[in-house]
Amino acid sequence: MQGVDPAWLPDEAFRPIGTRRTLIRGSGPLVDTVHGEVAEACERFGGSVSRDSAASPEPGPYDLVLELTGTEGGETYTFGRGDGATTVTASGASGLLYGLFHVVRLGEAAFHGDRQRVQHAPALALRMLDHWDNVAVHPVMGQVERGYAGGSLFWADGRARGELLGRVRAYGRLLAACGINAVAVNNVNVHEAEAHLLTDRIGEVAEIAGALRPYGIRTHLSVTFAAPMVLGGLPTADPLDEAVRAWWAEATARVYEAIPDFGGFVVKADSEGQPGPFAYGRSHADGANMLAAALEPYGGTVHWRAFVYDHRQDWRDRGTDRARAAYDHFVPLDGQFADNAVLQVKHGPMDFQVREPVSPLIGAMPRTRLAVELQATQEYTGQQRHVCWLGPMWSEVLRFRPDGVPVADLADAMVAVSNVGDDPFWTGHPLAQANLYTFGRLAWQPDADPGAILDEWIRLTFGPGPAPGLHAVLDGSWRTYEKYTAPLGVGWMVQPGHHYGPSVDGYEYSPWGTYHFADRDGIGVDRSVATGTGYAGQYAKAWADVYESPDTCPDELLLFFHHVAYGHMLRSGKTVIQHIYDTHFEGVEEVEAAQRVWAGLADLVDPARHARVAELYEEQLRSARGWRDQINSYFLRKSGVPDAHGRRIY
Repeated sequence: MQGVDPAWLPDEAFRPIGTRRTLIRGSGPLVDTVHGEVAEACERFGGSVSRDSAASPEPGPYDLVLELTGTEGGETYTFGRGDGATTVTASGASGLLYGLFHVVRLGEAAFHGDRQRVQHAPALALRMLDHWDNVAVHPVMGQVERGYAGGSLFWADGRARGELLGRVRAYGRLLAACGINAVAVNNVNVHEAEAHLLTDRIGEVAEIAGALRPYGIRTHLSVTFAAPMVLGGLPTADPLDEAVRAWWAEATARVYEAIPDFGGFVVKADSEGQPGPFAYGRSHADGANMLAAALEPYGGTVHWRAFVYDHRQDWRDRGTDRARAAYDHFVPLDGQFADNAVLQVKHGPMDFQVREPVSPLIGAMPRTRLAVELQATQEYTGQQRHVCWLGPMWSEVLRFRPDGVPVADLADAMVAVSNVGDDPFWTGHPLAQANLYTFGRLAWQPDADPGAILDEWIRLTFGPGPAPGLHAVLDGSWRTYEKYTAPLGVGWMVQPGHHYGPSVDGYEYSPWGTYHFADRDGIGVDRSVATGTGYAGQYAKAWADVYESPDTCPDELLLFFHHVAYGHMLRSGKTVIQHIYDTHFEGVEEVEAAQRVWAGLADLVDPARHARVAELYEEQLRSARGWRDQINSYFLRKSGVPDAHGRRIY
């Protein structure tokens, strides 16, 4: 679209297809999408495309054959090359669409040499983005809660953006090209205006669904648990009340009349003030199963978020631990959830900090379907004003083995909080596009090498010229951000409310349960079984044993699990206090080095992109220096231990 960054689907990415002869076999709406993509590329670059349907195609030979071989659906496709032709076959139209984008990713390499036919299938059937978009601008959270890329793609001025649905379609195209197949179009914190999307405003959701459908994206909706009261005038939302269950069944039926391929509901209940089943003495399973029953006749799914904890905690009470909450709430309910209810679990036990352990809830509920939730929007990782590519973090999470089996194999779905808005670059920071792309590709293949995914994104988005420099800038950016922000897993040293910039004690005496307990002797939260909150004991024995002692706990998580002295010796041979000083100086130096690399790419990158990133690097460097100086000064004053290298600490 004119004026909108093409991200990883620039015209040039389609040149290898657009210069060749293609045959497409099959029919249906998604095959029409495939044909449209190829036809547009051929019109631009001089190739040709034939359609084998009622009419006979042009005679061969063809360079590329895209063939739908069945009608049963599915996303699997087979790719190969032989006898001078590249072939993609799929038994479902979605598979053919994904096969086309596989060819796009390979570029010229798809048309050279011979390639054995290999079947490609997603590891996870559902790969979803949750948009925390508000229909009406919230007085505190704005148009998009935790959004750092402008306003909503879907909503403006209190209604669906009908005039911009073309951009929504372009968004669906980008998502399909990296493997995402579902989108929830509104905030999990459902306010008054958003509640009505379920009923009298479902037509607006249907418009959005219509724009996403050509690329195989199913639409989901966040709903309030109190909808029968808010919208239906009932005196209760008790999930076991027959009138309530009937109301949900009727409301859901009307949703499917408007959107036959509707995906389902996303629910945040009994969390941070949102209504839920606790008000009626019912369990989360009772609440989820009521909605699952309403969705079941249509093949829909309810995603029930496990982000439930006491947000009115007394900071004086060392026995209450927010990290324990999800496990304590949900493990006793294992096996009680309906087959079409999915428990959506944040990948860490707290809230998307720059470093957390994997949530012990993952792997602890073998009889419950789980979705692992990540955060592409950079709430605690620089808010898309800092370069922070999260691929390595996510890969570590997905490869972690809670009890011998990787997290990715324990999950039924992967979900990410979207980082997209109406900004011309989609994600505000052009390099933050890499997080969205990486999420889609890891959701399709969780054991993929994140570095290879990064190279793929760079090649598609920027071409070959700036690739080495861009890889260097992005590859270590998460660890760089970690260095100049919160050390060794302690987290939460951010400004309250908006969460941008340093404030070491910003949440230290708050009710949110987000403490570091730094004093003159040491820092960290004791979560051991022996002397602390017992959180470490929520893991399977092998990991519980590792985390229980500061002698065996990994250094990068030490302060998450233990309160230790500033002189505690890390495996690196440094004390905790010296590690804090060194990493904060190193982090700033690494930002300075990355900024120089980016400046050197000026002749290899689109001028508008280069200017936006260069401007944001100035802000990142300013902020990194602020983090360094505040953190180092705070801990110098707390500990009284000087920097061993004699550097200036304010």
